[in-house]
Amino acid sequence: MTNKIEKWGVFEIEAKGHSDRNPFVDYTIAGTFKGEQEEVTVKGFYDGDGVYKVRFMPSFEGRYSYTVEGSFSDTQHIGTFVVAEPDMRNHGPVRANGLHFAYEDGTPYIPLGTTCYAWTHQPQELQETTIESLRNSAFNKIRFCIFPKSYDYSYKDPITFPYEGTPCDSSGMNKFTYDHYNADTPGNEWDFERFRPEHFQLIEQRIQDLQKLGIEADLILMHPYDRWGFSKMSAAQDDLYFHYVVARFGAYRNVWWSLANEYDLMPGKLISDWERFGRILVENDPYRHLRSIHNCLTLYDFNRPWITHCSIQRQAGQLELEFIPNWRETYKKPVVIDELCYEGNCEHGWGNITAKELVRRFWQTTVYGGYASHGETYEHPQDILWWSHGGELHGESPERLAFLMQIIKETPFGFGLMPMRHLGYAIPDNMRDDQSLYRLYYNGFSAPVYRTFHLDDEHEYEVEIIDTWNMTIEHRGAHKGKFKIDLPGKEHMAIRIRRR
Repeated sequence: MTNKIEKWGVFEIEAKGHSDRNPFVDYTIAGTFKGEQEEVTVKGFYDGDGVYKVRFMPSFEGRYSYTVEGSFSDTQHIGTFVVAEPDMRNHGPVRANGLHFAYEDGTPYIPLGTTCYAWTHQPQELQETTIESLRNSAFNKIRFCIFPKSYDYSYKDPITFPYEGTPCDSSGMNKFTYDHYNADTPGNEWDFERFRPEHFQLIEQRIQDLQKLGIEADLILMHPYDRWGFSKMSAAQDDLYFHYVVARFGAYRNVWWSLANEYDLMPGKLISDWERFGRILVENDPYRHLRSIHNCLTLYDFNRPWITHCSIQRQAGQLELEFIPNWRETYKKPVVIDELCYEGNCEHGWGNITAKELVRRFWQTTVYGGYASHGETYEHPQDILWWSHGGELHGESPERLAFLMQIIKETPFGFGLMPMRHLGYAIPDNMRDDQSLYRLYYNGFSAPVYRTFHLDDEHEYEVEIIDTWNMTIEHRGAHKGKFKIDLPGKEHMAIRIRRR
């Protein structure tokens, strides 16, 4: 334990305590942290081998004192520590900022997400390969599951399980036998009141690895793809899990909470259950991390006060992107399309669109005022697909999504866009009173050979033609009054107009 950390870092107290009974349910531990500008009380957790921990993320600089106590020990632990200025790469947790996102210090955050559901459950060497792939990409958010996943291409048991016990025998499992394995498979014997700390230690190590890369960890707390029984725990067992996860991971500034992937495919969980989980997060996470829930077919009510942003899977083929402006208006929150199909060639319709189509959907999402998440599902001799296992990226979209990220960051003030849907362009969301200052037109499927413009007669405007696939920007000079711009007559072109 160090007595000096940076603002928005993690201060951890470790203490020995009772382990004669069940430390996960029979003993309590909590810490109260006092600084000049805040006083926060958080629950701790048992980490195995007689060790209890409490973690705290300070939101201010200066001197703090702390008191850790509970039935875990007869000893009260007290002390002080100093919080220093944050490192230049540390901007704090991400917050919803109107219809967009910003870090706690006000720095704009433009999410460029990807999905690797089960990457932390793979062999260590593959996990390291995933980290290296992320290091060499522009992705700054990754969605992944705390519980292991059982689905097509994911037939092997994970390297760790979240609970003490014994899994069903899945030896020899393949795509033809998958349907016979589910949460009711005989042979699952778990003690849902005894967590296996090494499972969660591995995940928090990966959260820290992601933090060093400037990547947000969008943690999926529940999902239906399960042959072990984790999706069918009782309400009390669910609640114990949520409290444990918040206590372990809540102090990391790059954590987001996603209550579920495809919540509506879990018939055993009612809306009242999801609402209860949301309350647990609100009441036990003093850091106010971002919170949402992801659908398959039926959208959750994103107007619920505990939800900070919309996390949406496509609903109607290509048309779902057309709904983004409506969702912005309905929910008054950032809209993230966390699943709009994946670049790949697998047999499933959600996993075999081309890279060019994925890039088009990202651009369309952007000019409609939303954000999107990438995924990749190319067939592999060992069934190592990025969307589930991580590993290496094989597709053509990541570098083009990085190019899109560059374009977005060059908007005034670096925030996202607002669609002027009926006029065919987007503008920076904080410049709605001066729409001529910056405009971004995206043709998508259209392939015009010219466009005419008349913004005003007073100012000159720089015009650029952007080839979103070939990643080129062609300058077309300055124009005034009414002017015509010739275009190459092909799809996926954009036009950027900026007032001089």
